[in-house]
Amino acid sequence: MAVITSGRPSGRLARLRGRLTTTRVLGVPLVWAFAGFNILTGLWLLLSSLKSASEIFSSPWELPQALHWDNYARAWTGGLFGQAALNTLVVVAGTAVGTLVLAAPAAYVLSRVTTRFNGGFILFFALGLGIPAQVVMLPLFVVMNKLLLVDSLFGLIVVYVATSLPFAVFFLTGFFSTLPVELEEAAALDGASAFRTFWQVMLPLARGGLVTVLILNIIQHWGETVFALVFIQNTDHQTLSLALLGFLQQMQYNGADWGGLFAGVAVVVLPVLACYVWLGRRIIEGMTVGSVK
Repeated sequence: MAVITSGRPSGRLARLRGRLTTTRVLGVPLVWAFAGFNILTGLWLLLSSLKSASEIFSSPWELPQALHWDNYARAWTGGLFGQAALNTLVVVAGTAVGTLVLAAPAAYVLSRVTTRFNGGFILFFALGLGIPAQVVMLPLFVVMNKLLLVDSLFGLIVVYVATSLPFAVFFLTGFFSTLPVELEEAAALDGASAFRTFWQVMLPLARGGLVTVLILNIIQHWGETVFALVFIQNTDHQTLSLALLGFLQQMQYNGADWGGLFAGVAVVVLPVLACYVWLGRRIIEGMTVGSVK
């Protein structure tokens, strides 16, 4: 008996052809290649930080013959990384908390209180995202100097919070806008005040967006160098990025310690990389969960 087959492809084959678009065929290999390159770079950095200076140049692509943990000891003590790590933790934690404390109420009000000025305020924060840091560096330094906030960790936290607010408010405003208004109406019927509704009802619902802003803030300011270099002048207040620059300057006079240099770079880079690998899914969830009501 002859089997009559139609000219139409099977359902599975049709779905497969539908997925194989030009963007997907070209984009997916590029994304994986870029991800693989970054992973290999991180591994090479970690292995180089455990090699001697001669091994770094003689066999840069091979495994270390012996693990030189003393590279980290030299970077930690010679580069003053211990105090710098503590300063960085204080600055990053203070910046993240301060940004959320100021941005969350502002974003909630902009998303719920409807006035003719709301659009202007939202546009004001959106424009703040496009202003380069170099443009405001000099006037900001003058203002901070008059307030006696130069060369202090608190002053650096103030600068970081001010520069982080545009993105945080703009992002959280869109996030709060997607939350259902019916929950606020139900809370108002139960006698809850506006502040209690925000604190106990809406803020827990916006946890995904808050966590996303928190993680991005930590990643942004952990290794930040430009503002720290301008506003910190004392080595007692330096952050990890400034400690790394100081270690580089010491190499000009004390000889090239490439093993210690790679160890210092690893101390600055790897914590942020580990944080992103650990919490990367939370960042993506926070950016996408508010897109659908």
